Amino acid sequence: MPIYVYQPSGDSSCDFCSAGFEKLEKLTEPRLSTCPHCAAPCKQVITAPNLHAGMSSLKPKNLAEKGFTQYRKVSKGVYEKSAGKGPQYISDDGKD
Repeated sequence: MPIYVYQPSGDSSCDFCSAGFEKLEKLTEPRLSTCPHCAAPCKQVITAPNLHAGMSSLKPKNLAEKGFTQYRKVSKGVYEKSAGKGPQYISDDGKD
């Protein structure tokens, strides 16, 4: 279930909603139009998604299982494959 962010949309607000608030809601639930504490009008605010980007997801085994190829720089303009399918080495001089 996503967490939605709301902020007051009118002049009146309470301590709960004056700085905005978050609410865990099902996707099928109707969006709030009033503060649950003071019934002041409020609106949903669009925020950046919270994505997990932990280092474990960048491990070569995880990348290969997901169909990605990863290369690591071994010298200037030369990269060696560390995960996935593809040529063992790539370089910027056009030779593989």
